[in-house]
Amino acid sequence: MRKALLLVLLAVLIVVPVGAQEEGLPDFIKHTPCEVDLTGQTIPIYHLGDISASYAFITQPLLVGLTDAIAYYNARGGACGATFEQVNRDTAGDPAQSQAAYDDFSSREIKPDVLVLYASGDSELLRTQLAEDEIPVMISAGSVDGLYGENADEPGWVFASNPIYVDQFGDFCEFVAANPEMYPDPVIGYISWPGAFGEAAFQPESIAYCEAAGVDVLDTPEYFLPSATDISTNVQNLVDNGANILYTNSLASGPVIVAKTVVDLGLEDDVQVAGVNWALDTSVALLSRTAIGSDGLPAVNGLVGSLPFHWYSEPDHPGIQLVVSQFEANERQLSQRNISYLLGWALVDTYVELYAQAVNQAGSLEAVDGALMKSILETIDYYPLDLYHLNYPDGLRSTSANRMAMIRYANADMTGPATSGDDALKIDPGDGTTLFVPLLIPLEDFAPAPDLRPGQ
Repeated sequence: MRKALLLVLLAVLIVVPVGAQEEGLPDFIKHTPCEVDLTGQTIPIYHLGDISASYAFITQPLLVGLTDAIAYYNARGGACGATFEQVNRDTAGDPAQSQAAYDDFSSREIKPDVLVLYASGDSELLRTQLAEDEIPVMISAGSVDGLYGENADEPGWVFASNPIYVDQFGDFCEFVAANPEMYPDPVIGYISWPGAFGEAAFQPESIAYCEAAGVDVLDTPEYFLPSATDISTNVQNLVDNGANILYTNSLASGPVIVAKTVVDLGLEDDVQVAGVNWALDTSVALLSRTAIGSDGLPAVNGLVGSLPFHWYSEPDHPGIQLVVSQFEANERQLSQRNISYLLGWALVDTYVELYAQAVNQAGSLEAVDGALMKSILETIDYYPLDLYHLNYPDGLRSTSANRMAMIRYANADMTGPATSGDDALKIDPGDGTTLFVPLLIPLEDFAPAPDLRPGQ
């Protein structure tokens, strides 16, 4: 592990200073100047996905982030004077409902210029239809099939704002190989949910990449349903076959039950739990409060995974300062301070930039369509709130910048991570549990993740 960097980061505070907001946008936000005045017009932000089933802990804060960001940007000119509104459908994770929601949006007299999706499965379901209807999608997920097609050779209409999961898995192996003092004889067991999202990282290309880096990956993965309450057999199978790292491409309760099972089996000192960027989310850290390790901290303490954007634990970052100031001004709850809340803000900021470019080219809002938006996304070079870099060169449909980070919990005086439950910051939420305040500690700087699409 890069110990010197980690020691510096231990001093990071979880409280971000809040300054008064000016009536205009802060100087660090650099949008394309508008050449057309859209005052009095409305731009819908269409989105569909699961906000009531397995993904709810992740996705419900997205609606809150969109609400807060829309109010903020609308009060400051919106997009060239036009104001935003959000139009969404809850699919409860049911593909049939996803199809119905898409049929609704795509059959409207004025089709969406851009559509926001949540899940890899939905991008795969709708991939062909999106191309036929010429509706580009923005998604904070992304499987190879959804972005590039069954043969991974047809970049489509879906654009991901993070590295795809197979690339993240390969990047994690790079980190493991670069830190032999932390992982002297690494053997990864893949354990996740079944389906497009859960299986997305376990691909021949990522496995071969890991093996080439000197990181062994067990041939047989273990899959469990999001509703599972006992996965001890799955974990034990991997450990019995030599795994000392368990990598999960799940979210919310998924990483929690993996970490809890490691604790329950007495394997905390022998097995590292790791995962995709969603495994490091606030929802995971808070859901783990009822699964406590031998150190008195939630079981996911120490979980390592991808962090392809700036985070709340970086208080000097101007985008984080802006988002947190509005989060506090709107009196949001700690559980809503997650990845999706950040992404809601970044999405609205991206929409401002997309529509500025589109209207400048088309001459009016009515003349903007999906084909134009796709062409803009294919050439965009933009940093939404400076949280991540939107750029899709050479036919790419996902971003590449990534870094590894670790889940920790704040100590009582908020000067860094707790070393045990004894010195942790504890809050009584009134439900009989103890709430620990999560931190994400970056372990390295941003760098390009490998491109592990088939054929690359």
